[in-house]
Amino acid sequence: MEAAVQSNDDRVRVLGIAVARIAESWRLTNDQLGAILGLSPATASRLRSGAFRMEPQSKAFELGQYLLRLFRGLDALMGSDDEASISWLRTPNLDLAGRPLDLIRTIKGLGEVTHYVDDFRAHV
Repeated sequence: MEAAVQSNDDRVRVLGIAVARIAESWRLTNDQLGAILGLSPATASRLRSGAFRMEPQSKAFELGQYLLRLFRGLDALMGSDDEASISWLRTPNLDLAGRPLDLIRTIKGLGEVTHYVDDFRAHV
């Protein structure tokens, strides 16, 4: 049982660190990060500093996993070029009918943008 608890704690810690790094890489504000994860800007700030942990059964944890998946997919497409990823996120996308950065602020939008990037990668 202790190994399962440790594993869960590791998942929580690692995802929190990853989400904070994504926010830094993509220059997300606490308002933007909070909207993506369904958290207040203050809680997003605490997450970035390590003072808040997303629990595995929470919606924020699930959305954090989607954000990580989007980051990894976009990072692969852009050759690990953060500036290219930021540009893609901030540029209107005709296929998605909006700026990905705006769309990922909702659960539906985060899912659609993530699937769009996954599908695009499958064709490359």
